[in-house]
Amino acid sequence: MTGTNRTTAAAPVPETAPSQHSWVTTALSALDAALGSTRNIGAELQADAQPPGRFTDLPTGAEPAAPPLEFHPAAATDIPRWISRHDVASDRAAVIVRTSGSTGTPKQTLLPAAALHASVAATAKALGGHGQWLLTLQPSYVAGLAVLARSLAAGTTPEPLLQHTTDPRAFTRAANRLTAERRYVSLVPTQLQRLLDHVPQDAALTAALARFDAILLGGGGAAPELLERAATHGLTVVRTYGMSETCGGCVYDGRPLPGVRLETQGAQDAGPGRVQISGPMVAAGYLEDADLTAAHFDISPESGQPRFLTDDLGEVRTEASGQMLRIAGRADDVINTGGIKVSAERVRSALLEHPQVREAFVGPVPDPEWGQRISAAVVLVGSSGVEGIQQELNQLVRDSLGRAATPKRLLILPELPLLVNGKPDRQTLLRRLGAPSS
Repeated sequence: MTGTNRTTAAAPVPETAPSQHSWVTTALSALDAALGSTRNIGAELQADAQPPGRFTDLPTGAEPAAPPLEFHPAAATDIPRWISRHDVASDRAAVIVRTSGSTGTPKQTLLPAAALHASVAATAKALGGHGQWLLTLQPSYVAGLAVLARSLAAGTTPEPLLQHTTDPRAFTRAANRLTAERRYVSLVPTQLQRLLDHVPQDAALTAALARFDAILLGGGGAAPELLERAATHGLTVVRTYGMSETCGGCVYDGRPLPGVRLETQGAQDAGPGRVQISGPMVAAGYLEDADLTAAHFDISPESGQPRFLTDDLGEVRTEASGQMLRIAGRADDVINTGGIKVSAERVRSALLEHPQVREAFVGPVPDPEWGQRISAAVVLVGSSGVEGIQQELNQLVRDSLGRAATPKRLLILPELPLLVNGKPDRQTLLRRLGAPSS
């Protein structure tokens, strides 16, 4: 392939391009080489399921022509870089994605070519066709990688906007450079929230957002108020649920994509259980972590497809039109405070019901008396009435969830600190919430 430098595991050499835009073409070429042939993909998710077997024996469904890629995040004013992972066999993965590490346990997820091809095909089917993408998320994260893979299948070149993604003028200019009839963008809730803060007074931005055939919104739960605001301005928002282990979003607006099957594990009394996802877009496990792979990945005995056990709690309802998923929180978001278990996500949802709260984070902080204390940080819509807002928010949580769920500490911040992928920086927030009061 022209313009791609290869590397060794011992001395990785970044593969870069000379300008902010030309790197995209080079990255697409490198990814195309790593993905290789689409042989064995069949009739896009409609092929008969393979018989159950050992997970390590799953066919990849493609013939990669180059070693697996790993994208690295760009610095603030730089461009993304990527390396070829010669230490990993190409039949194990086409791309290796490191998780954000927002919970403090980064992992290297192995994404086979077949899984990425299946994800691309299912996405196009759900959205009504391929199109051109505005790339606002780093390709080192699965949402950004998915944009590159979808662009390859569509034969289009995405327009990169990796810095200043919520600046209204920068966003509008980048969106207006798209030329295809069908246009898409993937955002996280914080990005959409900050863009909507400039709507409707910025007519150009409003028109640019409304021009997208779909705005995929993932990376965390979106507040109902945010979705209502988007709908008011005529935006087509599609809520997505997925993770690196499923090549990105595999559930759109609560409904699984074609080829995806949902289950729950450990549910009691018809309540939420851990969400389990099976389908051709499921990853091949974690690099150099056999125990964690065995704990999360197996083969579905019903379909013969790879299956992933998430750390999310949810309920799956079967309707005439198919399955419907409702996420209730994370299995590890339960805060044990004074012997009482409280869901951090439910506290966060209660805080977001206040009309002045734009963003919220809730987490556990160690406490010698309570074991863990519920702590929260919020970002307000405006500055009026800040003095009494803490009492209002505590009362709101107390009325909704009970006294035990009331935050012991509540910070009002101008903004939530974010990771490069736009998600709240959990570790930084927990450190701030655990720091002594000034």
